Amino acid sequence: MKEQHETKQAEIQVNGLENITGAEAILRCLVEEGVDTIFGYPGGAIMPVYDKLLDYSDKLRHILTRHEQGAAHAAQAYAMVAGKPGVCFATSGPGATNLITGIANAYLDSVPVVFITAQVVSGLIGTDAFQETDILGVSMPVTKWNCQIKKSQDIPGTIARAFYIAKTGRPGPVLIDITKDAQVDKLLFRYKKCSYLRSYNPHLPLKKKAVESAAIMINHAEKPLILAGHGILISGAEEELRTFAEKTGIPVAVTLLGLSCFPCDHRLYAGFLGMHGNYGPNLLTNEADLIIAIGMRFDDRVTGNLKKYAKNARIIHIEIDEAEINKNVQVDLEIHSDAREALQYLIPLVSEKSYESWIREFRICDKVEFEKVIKAETKPEKGEIRMGEVVRMVSEMTAGNAIIVTDVGQNQMSAARYYKFTSPGSFITSGGMGTMGFGLPASIGAKIGNPDKQVIGFIGDGGFQMTIQELGTIMHYKIPAKIIILNNGFLGMVRQWQHMFFNRRYASTELVNPDFEIIARGYGIPAKTISARQDLKEGLQQMLDAEGPFILNIAVEKEGNVLPMVEPGASVSDVTLNYKG
Repeated sequence: MKEQHETKQAEIQVNGLENITGAEAILRCLVEEGVDTIFGYPGGAIMPVYDKLLDYSDKLRHILTRHEQGAAHAAQAYAMVAGKPGVCFATSGPGATNLITGIANAYLDSVPVVFITAQVVSGLIGTDAFQETDILGVSMPVTKWNCQIKKSQDIPGTIARAFYIAKTGRPGPVLIDITKDAQVDKLLFRYKKCSYLRSYNPHLPLKKKAVESAAIMINHAEKPLILAGHGILISGAEEELRTFAEKTGIPVAVTLLGLSCFPCDHRLYAGFLGMHGNYGPNLLTNEADLIIAIGMRFDDRVTGNLKKYAKNARIIHIEIDEAEINKNVQVDLEIHSDAREALQYLIPLVSEKSYESWIREFRICDKVEFEKVIKAETKPEKGEIRMGEVVRMVSEMTAGNAIIVTDVGQNQMSAARYYKFTSPGSFITSGGMGTMGFGLPASIGAKIGNPDKQVIGFIGDGGFQMTIQELGTIMHYKIPAKIIILNNGFLGMVRQWQHMFFNRRYASTELVNPDFEIIARGYGIPAKTISARQDLKEGLQQMLDAEGPFILNIAVEKEGNVLPMVEPGASVSDVTLNYKG
């Protein structure tokens, strides 16, 4: 008996290292990386991992979504509010390919998510085995890095590299594909976090001379404008941005993903940039003599027609990803650096100034926009409920302190325009990919990532039905997210374009919707439908007061358009404020 016991102990430990399966090693690695939540969906090839997951329920919480795409979006939103990489599991074949939209979404929005997929046993790779897919080939264009593991002993080192790559430099999603035999086979477990990879340099030394040159340009500018993007939030540079703006007196405009990086109620807040952004920052971009772009990539929704963009301005671009510098807009001074580090060095070098007449131009634009757009959208006296008035009312009732999640379309643009963000990192949306169906699972991930904050999702009736099955996840885990369906019976943004550019030929955009309130109640989620303005505030208050989840289905104006709008191919200064076509 003694010999048998010693033999068993030898199998468990060798040279002080535990002899464990690859499946357990995966979970051990996640624990070592500080992971506490996993979003996923099981299947045949990943079953060894899920079997071991039962033994780690005290350390790792698994959220079973109702579709792998939902798991991917939830993991991204979790990462955005929790400030650390999200983790997502899926099985081989369709399980892995169902992640692709979510992976691409995280990739374009620079969000760190570690995706772990299972693969058929290594001996069957390349034979078209059941549920075999080349997920490395499929995911390569939309991952920062991907890798396949065929041997259990490679698991710790590969996972360590994956986390390091995902969260350093410009963050992004990574994917590890692990064969089933690598999950079953044993290894002597040792884990060491990764802090260096040859040929990968995510943090380059700050070029101080470039920053000093930037300071000279800033100190001599007459109409400077800061364009702040998602990079401010990624680098944690919100305070530095505020200090820099207040010292220099320069107005701050933000991109869609930059929303909440600068308080909307600040005197230097110039507004939201882009196709449906505010009148002032779009119009006056072409009046600025200096643009300081920080952590943004000059995408087409911000620049409009590149041939007519910022022709009066010299441009300083602070950006961590060198590939984004001079990609769309040729700049006069590049600072290839982390936004926070660059601002910290820049702040002491700039002069204290005030640009009252320049700021006044933005305030004049604000008044014009209020009279021509905002007043009718947020304080209508009659007619159908408007999206803008719903968002503005929620903003006032929450004092701008909630985490706002959106889907994509008119609901997204209305939330971006009319919610007055006061807390950093409080706007979760699909920016670069523009993924309908993002809102519902992202609301789940955001609430799990920050359970102490009120999480409110604004979702259109079209996008809601793309991932409606995730109501099952809310029901299963009693996730107290609040969902507002802005229901206009249309694919609203597509209809708007059909209205404006296709002579109101509404091809396949009008929806025949189910009773969302009945569906919600079928999932055990309290719900209410609002169709009259006099019931709106009471309904919103009921939703906000609910201890658990709540769905508020609001019938809004069927053919309302989101304005202002920089039409495709137009200059940012050619902003459409009224459209009566």
